[in-house]
Amino acid sequence: MGRSSGDEKILSYKDVVLRRSDLEILSGPCFLNDRIIEFYFSYLSSCYPSPDILLVPPSIAFWIANCPDVEGLKDFIEPLDLPGKKLVIFPVNDNENVGLADGGSHWSLLVFERDASVFVHHDSSGGMNGRYARQLYEVLVGFINGPNSASDAKFIQCSSSPQQLNGYDCGLYVIATARAICCWYETVKLSNEKDLWFSSVEEQVTPPSVTELRKEILQLIKDLMTADAKC
Repeated sequence: MGRSSGDEKILSYKDVVLRRSDLEILSGPCFLNDRIIEFYFSYLSSCYPSPDILLVPPSIAFWIANCPDVEGLKDFIEPLDLPGKKLVIFPVNDNENVGLADGGSHWSLLVFERDASVFVHHDSSGGMNGRYARQLYEVLVGFINGPNSASDAKFIQCSSSPQQLNGYDCGLYVIATARAICCWYETVKLSNEKDLWFSSVEEQVTPPSVTELRKEILQLIKDLMTADAKC
């Protein structure tokens, strides 16, 4: 999405810069862009600050999946410390043009859980992004245990992923699912529960909760803008 001359910066949150157009996206029934997803992933990282959890920004996940230089990718991935993480969450986008910012038309989520040695793909529109999730997975298995130790982690397409009821809420389902999984990790998982997060996601990610989440994110940004203005 291009920026108009009046699309001024409204908030800097950690490494994310939000603009006026992002508020407009959240105010209406619109497809979420990279910035909003990166912002909320950064916010979730503050809510769930466990060193075991990593929420990967959309731009990083996209480059991992599409980088043509596998050797160069080692240096790019190393700062993420993937071998030191137990839960890693990646947004997946169907953009096929590496030169086009904010491209693509669908978001989904790929989640790695170390104890189960599994990558799980959550797609709110059937298996629409299955090919792109597998593309990311096939790169990650070579790095998730370190650059010199390929993983035998399996890929699972989650058939019980909550499904969107329209053509624009996929990004919200990604955010809602990521939040439910982080909550699961800090509550159920740390209570020595062996089951994965599937039931938690089904319970927490519903059409009404996703509708409310759009309003919640918008209000969160406005509250942060107010707090920032008082500083």
